[in-house]
Amino acid sequence: MNEKSLRDLLIGIKHNEISVDAGLDKLKDLPFEDLGFAKIDHHRQLRQGFPEVIYSAGKTTQQIVTIAEKLAEGAENNILATRANYDVYEAIAARIPDVEYYDLARLIVIRRGEQAKRGHILVLSAGTSDLPVAEEAAITAEVMGNRVERLYDTGVAGIHRLLSQKDKLFAARVLIVVAGMEGALASVVGGLVDKPVIAVPTSVGYGASFGGLAALLAMLNSCASGVSVVNIDNGFGAGYQASLINKLGEDGA
Repeated sequence: MNEKSLRDLLIGIKHNEISVDAGLDKLKDLPFEDLGFAKIDHHRQLRQGFPEVIYSAGKTTQQIVTIAEKLAEGAENNILATRANYDVYEAIAARIPDVEYYDLARLIVIRRGEQAKRGHILVLSAGTSDLPVAEEAAITAEVMGNRVERLYDTGVAGIHRLLSQKDKLFAARVLIVVAGMEGALASVVGGLVDKPVIAVPTSVGYGASFGGLAALLAMLNSCASGVSVVNIDNGFGAGYQASLINKLGEDGA
């Protein structure tokens, strides 16, 4: 339930178009619905502006399908499931209409109408090997109603590829920089722009990258101002954070 649907419900009750009992039935699952193995946060859309997101890793297919069905009931916003495989997608698609799967990003999206695209988020990747995480960030931001542009394979090993796209860097409201190896791209971008930069370290790299730890530490120690860092391979977290920042700019806050 979002703010509009709650407002419509209260107006309906006020004008005797909806009975009090019917209104109570609609509100009975707020703030959450207890399924035993999960507590569905139906209040999150109203509280944070976007429905609860399903983190699929570690859950059974049936658990994910049940959660998705509950979230999709009467939903007015897109529903997102992260770290999902194709088998989970097929199980959800058999029960819920308008479901899409993004194989590279391992994302499932339950579409609930077109949303106006706001602002301008730019997602950069250092290399092609970083694309799964970059796409997770980009699609998350798109699903949340943002205008997203991609600029891929622009790592510091061939920095002329990045510098040739300066206009795109300067035009963005928020930038997400995804990089493995030594993670240097975030510092370079942070030193060029006057907008928030969200750095995403990836687990891409040889042994001494320690599964992304080297990139994480490099990004945390960036000498460029305005660079914030999310966890290793957390494209979803970066896309969500970029959406919140972008929305503030769109609202004029």
